[in-house]
Amino acid sequence: MEKELLTIRNLAVNFNGLPAVDRVNLSVAPGEVLGIVGESGSGKSVTMMALMGLIDAPGKVTADSITFDGRDLLNATGRERRRIVGKDIAMVFQDALTSLNPSYTVGYQIKEVLRLHEGLRGAALHARALELLDQVGIPDAKNRIDNYPHQMSGGMNQRVMIAMAVACNPKLLIADEPTTALDVTIQAQIMELLVRLQKDRGMALVLISHDLAVVSEVAQRVAVMYAGEIIETNRVPDIFARPHHPYTQALLAAIPEHNQGAARLAALPGMVPGRDDRPGGCLFAPRCKYVVAGCNQARPALEPVAPVADTGARALVRCIKPLNVASETLNGGAR
Repeated sequence: MEKELLTIRNLAVNFNGLPAVDRVNLSVAPGEVLGIVGESGSGKSVTMMALMGLIDAPGKVTADSITFDGRDLLNATGRERRRIVGKDIAMVFQDALTSLNPSYTVGYQIKEVLRLHEGLRGAALHARALELLDQVGIPDAKNRIDNYPHQMSGGMNQRVMIAMAVACNPKLLIADEPTTALDVTIQAQIMELLVRLQKDRGMALVLISHDLAVVSEVAQRVAVMYAGEIIETNRVPDIFARPHHPYTQALLAAIPEHNQGAARLAALPGMVPGRDDRPGGCLFAPRCKYVVAGCNQARPALEPVAPVADTGARALVRCIKPLNVASETLNGGAR
């Protein structure tokens, strides 16, 4: 079995009593593409921000362990973490225009990464920055390198962010809604760019997205989050063909392509619970059409179900009554 590149055990992030991330266990293999999906407020971005060390007060991060490429990130000093974050782990944020510094040219910001992590200077530094702009599809890079973010389009700024993220050949790239606020054509171009870079460089990629269609085409495995918890994980295409959690089923039912000919688009009633309205049992129970009495008694564990014949792999689901699985295949071992 191949050694995991990233392993997170029992991660929790709390903001003044609100468990934004609750008992999350996650792993990513070298070169794997993992999709993380869920509604806004489900904890997708916060989980990755905690990994990057970007949670500020009043946020409180705890975990049993966070290891990356054999290194302990949980107990790493600030200096040790800075050697890893930005070089071996990089992140593309949701809104490039607010992530880039408006006071500096895009070329300066790319060069800053290369100076810090690669030690490049002078002509070699400038040449490498131009090469990166060319690789991410910035036209006329020689002139664009001295542009400020406000002088470039949203799609071009997102390409600059990707250039900064891959500048040091990271082993893990996190893309947090990388196509937010872009038109459909540019979205497709950005996703094509990310996939090409991931394959060419052999990076692991964590793709946070609301777009299940994109995730189904790009990812090899998907983790579904709800109210700070991972409620289902499975490989693609199994998770889309046979979802085990009612929430995953509801997300898939809301895809417009699945509602052709219907009078109304399928929608999930209610909202993700906040700090003061989290139920004592299953967090999804108040919105679940399959709810039974036992759902409200205790928080279900993330348990393996439905072994995959050719690999022995199992889906994991946080539900006492999982869908699309015979009751005799359930394994009581919690994870």
